[in-house]
Amino acid sequence: MKKQILIIDGGNCFNSHEEYVQSLSEMKFDINRIDTSRKKWSWGLYEKLGKIFDVYRTKMPCDNNAKYSEWKIYFEKIVPFLKDEVVLIGHSLGGIFLSKYLSENDFPVSIGATFLIAPPFDEKDCDYSLGDFVLPESLKKFEDQCENIFIYFSKDDPVVPFTDLKKYMDALPSAKKVVFEDKGHFNMEEFPEIVEKIKEVVN
Repeated sequence: MKKQILIIDGGNCFNSHEEYVQSLSEMKFDINRIDTSRKKWSWGLYEKLGKIFDVYRTKMPCDNNAKYSEWKIYFEKIVPFLKDEVVLIGHSLGGIFLSKYLSENDFPVSIGATFLIAPPFDEKDCDYSLGDFVLPESLKKFEDQCENIFIYFSKDDPVVPFTDLKKYMDALPSAKKVVFEDKGHFNMEEFPEIVEKIKEVVN
């Protein structure tokens, strides 16, 4: 039986509807933002790992004005279909979502590994809001439920401050950190390092 990989991508959130509308008004539009031919590494996991894993990439609700409470409802629709040794991957807001959810809730199946890719930790040292994605005081439950936690950061990330890596390592001391110099916010098309690490950890 194939093991599962569940990927949760990022999004944006705001403290109020007014802030969201203001952000839309001030946004500098780029036609490339709607170019559907552009690919992201998470799409490629199907072809890279599809023969040995069932790979699921879910689009969370209202990801341009995300609410943790809404993502939690949707995520819990998915959970009953997950099997033991599932691999969870969260990129950006998806990473802090997994950190929060697994720190506040008992997960019903065993987790083979969790990969947090450029996850924000808090609103310090940045110019964005995390809305209701604020982490609890302790992430111990997350650590207790997952033996293999990997946290990926790049020093040149223009979105999430590199200082957030240390905050995660302080909160999750058993996690393994992986640091790059030039991956930005990990929006590239290819990410061979995570492909190899998934194969290594699960096998």
